[in-house]
Amino acid sequence: NSMRDLIIYVILAAIGYFIGSKLRHKKEKLAWTGKFQTVAIVLLVLTMGSRMGANDEVIENLGSIGVYSVVVTVVKLVVSIIAVFLARKVLRIGKHGLLISDDKTKDAMDKEKNSNVDGGKIDKMTLIIIASVILGLICGYALVDKVFDSYDTFNTMAGHAIQIGLCILLSLVGLDLGLDGTVIDNFRKVGLRVLIFPFAIAIGSLAGAFICGLILPLSVKEMLAVGAGFGWYSLAPGIILEAGLAQASAVAFMHNVMREILGIIFIPLVAKKIGYVETIALPGAAAMDVCLPIVEKSTSGNIAVYSFISGLVLSALVPIFVPLILAL
Repeated sequence: NSMRDLIIYVILAAIGYFIGSKLRHKKEKLAWTGKFQTVAIVLLVLTMGSRMGANDEVIENLGSIGVYSVVVTVVKLVVSIIAVFLARKVLRIGKHGLLISDDKTKDAMDKEKNSNVDGGKIDKMTLIIIASVILGLICGYALVDKVFDSYDTFNTMAGHAIQIGLCILLSLVGLDLGLDGTVIDNFRKVGLRVLIFPFAIAIGSLAGAFICGLILPLSVKEMLAVGAGFGWYSLAPGIILEAGLAQASAVAFMHNVMREILGIIFIPLVAKKIGYVETIALPGAAAMDVCLPIVEKSTSGNIAVYSFISGLVLSALVPIFVPLILAL
């Protein structure tokens, strides 16, 4: 199912890109797509938040497992961001994901643009996303059992709504990239160096998990298996549970959910304060689907390409790394 969804997302983004490239001369008239994208992101995040709030397993596990999950998530995100930052410096790629010489020009243009704007769109986007997550959690917790016969009915409907929302959003991301027209050229300049970032995120995630294994009651091996989930909460917990590690499986589930939610919340902030490329470290595997539109909205088309490739590589590593660590 995940593979089928991925193929659909790639096809829709490619169709969007093709249409955008043909409508480049009408770019000004298509400015409304940005506002439409923001509305779609808000609805997507609200639905995801409601799904979390209505999930008894998530709510019940907010005790000790929740505390462990918060610690793991925060440590892994910080170490992953540092790993991407260092990789970016070594590769001589600037804050905006371009080679240093091109990035300096972009930086100067951004400063000039931001000097005329008070605050800028990124802070506003962060606030909108945080409000949407909180509202979604409250609605899910307080209303779902009153409106739907069962959580399963709501969960199925929410799952379909999220899929449809992602299809619309990824088509719009593709359209934006096509209208922009600079993505392929910039990507060609950076080349295969883009593949370094998902591996930097993987190393950062596992290093963070190792640190947590030394300070939390779970073993280093269990924590490394949790860390190797890279944000894919529907796959990693199942593999860990099959190995008979129930507590580690629950932590893996909660942590990967938190990684996605915190990714959604902090992407705009990291883009503004640290760097565009570092945003892809936050969501891990979700950088190629749920978080891709938010990365693109908070950064640029170039980073959307980085984000998609990074999420794809990390997703491919999960079914290899988790069983491998558990077999040690």
